[in-house]
Amino acid sequence: MKQKLYICYNKNTNIMDLQTRKYEFIQKLFNVNESVFEQLEGVLNRQSKSTKKISLEQYNKEIDEANIRIDNGEFYTQDEVEKMAREW
Repeated sequence: MKQKLYICYNKNTNIMDLQTRKYEFIQKLFNVNESVFEQLEGVLNRQSKSTKKISLEQYNKEIDEANIRIDNGEFYTQDEVEKMAREW
């Protein structure tokens, strides 16, 4: 069955409602490459984690893990990130 999308705008301000914005965002996800998807996924994961308190030991463990990733070259430079952002 084919679905229809009805986009609702506020007549006074032309601002889409949140549900419509979410739907359009999901549609855009189908067209992003894996690298961009992983970045977005990371943002969402960090957001959900940010509401939870972690122990000092966990905090230090995450820093150590991040340093290992950096030492292994698993990072993007500022220039690379800016280039990726322009391609969105």
